[in-house]
Amino acid sequence: MNKRNMIIKNASEVVTCSGFTAKKGKEMSDLGIIEKGAVVVEDGIIKAVGPQSEILQKYDEEKYDVLDADGKALLPGFVDSHTHYIWGGYRAEEFSWRLRGDDYMDIMNRGGGILSSVRQTKAASKEELYRDGMKRLDSMLSFGVTTVEGKSGYGLDFDTEIKQLEVMQDTDRDHPIEVVKTYLGAHAVPKEYKGREDEMIEEIINDVLPVVVEKKLAEFCDVFCEKNVFSIEQSRRLLSKAKEMGLKVKLHADEIVPLGGAELAAELGAVSADHLLQASDEGIDQMAKEGVVATLLPGTAFSLKEKYARGREMIDRGAAVALATDLNPGSCFSESIPLIFSLATLYMNISTEEAITAFTINGAAALDRADTIGSIDAGKKADMILLEFESYKFIPYHIGVSTVEKVIKDGKLVYDKEGSPAVYR
Repeated sequence: MNKRNMIIKNASEVVTCSGFTAKKGKEMSDLGIIEKGAVVVEDGIIKAVGPQSEILQKYDEEKYDVLDADGKALLPGFVDSHTHYIWGGYRAEEFSWRLRGDDYMDIMNRGGGILSSVRQTKAASKEELYRDGMKRLDSMLSFGVTTVEGKSGYGLDFDTEIKQLEVMQDTDRDHPIEVVKTYLGAHAVPKEYKGREDEMIEEIINDVLPVVVEKKLAEFCDVFCEKNVFSIEQSRRLLSKAKEMGLKVKLHADEIVPLGGAELAAELGAVSADHLLQASDEGIDQMAKEGVVATLLPGTAFSLKEKYARGREMIDRGAAVALATDLNPGSCFSESIPLIFSLATLYMNISTEEAITAFTINGAAALDRADTIGSIDAGKKADMILLEFESYKFIPYHIGVSTVEKVIKDGKLVYDKEGSPAVYR
């Protein structure tokens, strides 16, 4: 079944997550469920969704491929809105260091952390990065991800940053998952720029950003706004210039210390601010007011044994919260969507309904795509997942195990747990 016209019927529930903008506060609990629902897809776009009794009266099944959901739940495809899935090498030894109590910033200061991945990514060929990136996307697809954000940032120089973005472009072309590319050249400060961070920002602005924009290698610009990395003023300058050049902006904000990154995100009208473990009440309120999506990454806090971001409070204060994996080789080597659901629901006091919103329509909003993906609404791309069970409530309940049986991207069946091959390209 690889056509782009289909009818999906006999779903126990169609979890629409209906909407075209991010959901804030109490809105995040509304999943727009249609019991015994059906969906019609034409040319890869959702044509209609509703109760099966109504849908099947209006559309002739003989003109479509028919997918029998067999009493199982149908949801929008998951949107993983913060990953670093293109990198070279691994850092398993550093994980052991952290287990014995070494601090993450201490590891960075002695040449580990991000800078270790920078060295290995520089040494990797485009072919190696492509091969590993495709394998990671295959794994993400098996967890129900249909759109992913990929960040550069393991080059910190012109050639390697461009290499990462070009590899993302190639994997986006060749893999069913849609890749949204983010330039993160200001991810860390290499040794040669210690004490010269302003110069590094100027070189990024003058030398790298124009090429990224001209070649359309990225849609977003991001910065690691953090103590001992890039200051509020340096981050403001970089992101303001990126906006002037036509890029949308994001921030790694308030992860380790309460620097004011959330407030800066609101000031700049960023699409999202991510991490936010140390975000202030004022910063959260300003983000909620300005419509900045708070993208929370509980897998990273879990991996680093840090306190989780205040997801419950953010939702209660009226913020739009998204969840993402932060897949990377150091602080969170995991693309497991079930793990993130478990951490969010069990340890961040986020309800199952809110977590699903956070991984669908709000994840889409964190990538400025809520108008085209993230929900099962007429007019949107037909990106959907069919679970093995009759209810969305099984997602966090089956702890650490994927409940995704089938994945549909742009109206095509691209993954079937029972099928072979596992990924249809």
